[in-house]
Amino acid sequence: MRAAVALLGVACAVVLTVAGGAWAQGATVPDTIEQRMLACTACHGKEGEGLRRNEYFPRLAGKPAGYLYNQLVNYRDRRREFPIMNYLVAYLSDAYMLEIAEYFARLTPPYPAPTTRASPAVLARGQQLVHDGDPARKLPACAACHGKALTGMQPAIPGLVGLYGDYIAAQMGAWRNGTRQSIDSDCMRDVAKLLTPDDIGAVSAWLAAQPVSGDMRPLAAGSLKLPLPCGGLVIDEAKKKDEAKQKGEAQKKDEAQKKDEAQKHEANKPEAKPKDEAKKK
Repeated sequence: MRAAVALLGVACAVVLTVAGGAWAQGATVPDTIEQRMLACTACHGKEGEGLRRNEYFPRLAGKPAGYLYNQLVNYRDRRREFPIMNYLVAYLSDAYMLEIAEYFARLTPPYPAPTTRASPAVLARGQQLVHDGDPARKLPACAACHGKALTGMQPAIPGLVGLYGDYIAAQMGAWRNGTRQSIDSDCMRDVAKLLTPDDIGAVSAWLAAQPVSGDMRPLAAGSLKLPLPCGGLVIDEAKKKDEAKQKGEAQKKDEAQKKDEAQKHEANKPEAKPKDEAKKK
């Protein structure tokens, strides 16, 4: 908790320092997506490449926009818990969160070098689970949803390569204990509950040891037939709901403005003279 509060202070300080410098010079802070994303890049890296400090802040760049959008919604709606993120997105609209997600999805900074600390036996077990799963336990392979190259699939399945093993293990643990959730059906929760701690360690170690090369773009939507239902793939309903809400609010505002103008016009009309007075004249 202390680390999260400290990091929130860092993010705010970065934004205020840049803005304060501009104000001191009499300049206007540009209203650009890059400027607004300083609160994100303070922790996740200048291009969303991910940073490793006392805690690891994962890569955002190049992940499917639908996945990033879903995570922002999950943080806002408290299905996923991390104080700094819960605070930063608490009052963001669906439409703006989608804009943020699409911005980071377009970025393509380099990936970090692979890391290997596990034994050959552990890596072999990890490779088996990633590519083949464990049919005896009805455990699907990671590749069944994330693709053979593990680059993910549009619109909302992320790539698994280029991440640190401790981050992957931490997320698996979060799904198992319920501190990370998604909308139903929560497929990753169901998968994580089938994994033992040794399975998680092996999968995390093998994924972190994989070099990144070639085309890392996620597969096109529908490229894979998923082995189980996954509610996290639904991203359009919230967007449509938010757009409808904004459209309705704009329509109400327009109607109120027209009504106000009509009332002002009526109030400014000259008073009609009584008929009797008009006859006398």
